[in-house]
Amino acid sequence: MHSNIESPNLTQRIPDKGLTDLNPCMTENPLKEALFLWGYVGSDVTLLADRENKVYRVDTVSGPVALRLHRAGLRTMDQLISELDWMAAMGLAGLSVPTPIENQSGMLVAQIGVLFVDVLSWIEGEPMGTGGLSSSAIETHKAYGLLGQAMAKLHIACDSWTLPKGFSRPSWDQSGLLGLNPLWGRFWENSQLSAYQKALLLDFRAKAGADMPQKNLDYGLIHADLVPDNVIIGRDGVVIIDFDDGGFGYRLFDLVTVMNRTDRLAENQKQKDVFLDEYIKERAIDLNDIVLFSALRAVTYVGWFIPRLKEDKHHSQNQHYIDFAIQKVKLYLKI
Repeated sequence: MHSNIESPNLTQRIPDKGLTDLNPCMTENPLKEALFLWGYVGSDVTLLADRENKVYRVDTVSGPVALRLHRAGLRTMDQLISELDWMAAMGLAGLSVPTPIENQSGMLVAQIGVLFVDVLSWIEGEPMGTGGLSSSAIETHKAYGLLGQAMAKLHIACDSWTLPKGFSRPSWDQSGLLGLNPLWGRFWENSQLSAYQKALLLDFRAKAGADMPQKNLDYGLIHADLVPDNVIIGRDGVVIIDFDDGGFGYRLFDLVTVMNRTDRLAENQKQKDVFLDEYIKERAIDLNDIVLFSALRAVTYVGWFIPRLKEDKHHSQNQHYIDFAIQKVKLYLKI
């Protein structure tokens, strides 16, 4: 890996305001305006994902690219610029990640009405999974080993990177996980919690909040959402995509994001073992607090569902994640 990685200084190629002067009538169709800004008018466009952001495949004359229309209010301009800086630096460090693509004005991010838009290089390959389920087209055991290697190399590269001035990303720190307003919501206020479950989560929040300051925890930049949907198995191995939730956080939080999914879906536990083994071959880490972080990661989903319960489709999923979180919390509380 590279040491003392220098920032590619992408922010220097973006005007201070980071805005594009737009015809007001064009902002009524932000996708159309985005295609115009990047010179892709007339290209075939396919919606790939509509979750936190809308992600489109755009088939340009030079090949496919991924265009992201970011949900209003989810990220600031500075945070998006920092994300693209980060991804470019990881590419320079030898990791396989998407590459940011400038628009015709030399900007990497543009604002269209209340939305931000950017474009990334297209990654060919097979996702490790889709919608939470592993892909039948990959060798799962091998893929988890490759993911362990890739995550370790990501953490190493992040620790070697000199952050550019003004770098801004969310913090999955104690406040971001257990504070009054956690990044993914006040998990103890999920409306589908029983009185017992709510009391249990409040007990967990109090104990974990008291325990964490007493520990010497491995902390730095993390991806924070390396679920199979965000891992592509390509010709050259694992490609890490979707740094949208990435920021400062505990490295164990990154690890358990992968491991909890295996537990939640009752998959082959050997894939967790190979994932951890391959990570540790690349980078040493103290695993003593993995039960704590497994619970911390599990409760984040209980908070994530709160604003989405207006949609009926999320009700059964929400209960599933509550039950899993209670299981992990009980392990930590030893009850």
